[in-house]
Amino acid sequence: MMDSRQRGTALLVAGCFFMEMLDGTIVSTAAPRIADDLHTTPASVGLIITAYLVTLAVLVPLSGWLTARFGPRRVFLAAITLFTLASLACAFAPGLGVLVVTRVLQGAGGAMMVPVGRLVVVSGIAKQDLPRAVAHIVWPGLAAPVVAPLLGGVITTYASWHWIFLLNVPLGALALIVARRLIAPGTPGGAPPLDVPGMLLAGTGLAALTWTAHLVSETGRGPEGAAVSGAVAVVALAAAVRHLLRARHPLVNLRTLRVPSFRAAALDGALCMAVVSAVPFLLPLLFQEVFGWSAVKSGAVVLFVFAGNIGIKPATTYLINRFGFRPLLLVATLGLAVTTAGCALFTAATPVAVIAVVAAAGGVVRSVGLSGYATIAFSETGEERLRDANALFATSHQLAAGLGVAIATVALRGGAVLTDGARSAYAVAFVVLGALCLLPAVGALRLHPAAGDAARTVGPAGTRTVAPGRSGVTRSTVSDSRKSE
Repeated sequence: MMDSRQRGTALLVAGCFFMEMLDGTIVSTAAPRIADDLHTTPASVGLIITAYLVTLAVLVPLSGWLTARFGPRRVFLAAITLFTLASLACAFAPGLGVLVVTRVLQGAGGAMMVPVGRLVVVSGIAKQDLPRAVAHIVWPGLAAPVVAPLLGGVITTYASWHWIFLLNVPLGALALIVARRLIAPGTPGGAPPLDVPGMLLAGTGLAALTWTAHLVSETGRGPEGAAVSGAVAVVALAAAVRHLLRARHPLVNLRTLRVPSFRAAALDGALCMAVVSAVPFLLPLLFQEVFGWSAVKSGAVVLFVFAGNIGIKPATTYLINRFGFRPLLLVATLGLAVTTAGCALFTAATPVAVIAVVAAAGGVVRSVGLSGYATIAFSETGEERLRDANALFATSHQLAAGLGVAIATVALRGGAVLTDGARSAYAVAFVVLGALCLLPAVGALRLHPAAGDAARTVGPAGTRTVAPGRSGVTRSTVSDSRKSE
């Protein structure tokens, strides 16, 4: 069972995750106000969102090496400090150029803050306690994109856009104080030489891919820029994969993908994350542009997704222990497909109560699914590869969160071409996103029935599982009367 320090550390990382994800999405709501204040256009303000996401994508893979070189406590405290000070600088930026620079610094802090914090949690905890620890970490990050539209609208309407960044200052200061008390000093050193070629290739590829997503999601741009940027991303990432598989000390060890459970978490979980990040983007647009709802009413209804996240959280650990990862992930991915595609049936005449129920159900399945993936990712990964697995998992999911909006935008534009009405275009987009969820559902079917059982407190026959072999299909059990939490 988790002790108070482990539980506190998990909640601390959860708070940091919430701040990071919130700052990646809330700025879009305030873009018109920021543009007016800085005497620029809302489209130009989009650069501060992209600068943040690009920095996250580029620097997250470096988190594993920095942790090995300087120790997790030192890196985590430095990341919180940088994120907090950069947030303060964002609030007082006198112009767009300065704001972009401070957002890059903020992204650098965020890129280290959550991956390193999660590594502290998963490396110091028993496998059977992983589901509860991960449940603490995951749900605030899921809540941030849902809360952001309403929170951003309230702040910009009744206060000032500066408070979007100023709110991070007391939260960051509190996180720093708590982190200093909870996280014990590690022993830095023992890090391999920094893989500079791998860092340059992976950084270029991830930055180009994120920039391509930005170009695709913007309106009024031709396809040429996105095509060139996308080509650069493909070439750089292909070269990065080739290098990382051959390097003696790669920046990120891709061989961790040989573990089936981790591969499912990194790849199938990333597809789910893309859909999860796309739905809170599309729903407010549908409600406001097609249904004519106010921003407050739209944000309030989308909050039912958050209600589903919160409502299922106490049961997540029980469900994992009772049913196992394979059936749970299958139900969650299929449920996400159904609830996402079901949004295509919404019309202006649909009762708000029905929309709220579907939104809450979507919140339930996305919370269960991503909690399951985040848990199974480390259930069969050896201690010696936790840093590599954590960096690769964080990179894939961070990238997917950024690409989700681009995927939704492409689907929406495709729907506009294929249909003759705005609502029909949104319907096509929701159906496409729902169909995308079927891919991880197939992946869940291919998992071995015993995959991830090392992280379950109670096995199928009332037994406690013992860590499986490398393949994730060999396990032994011992009798255990310990009840699940």
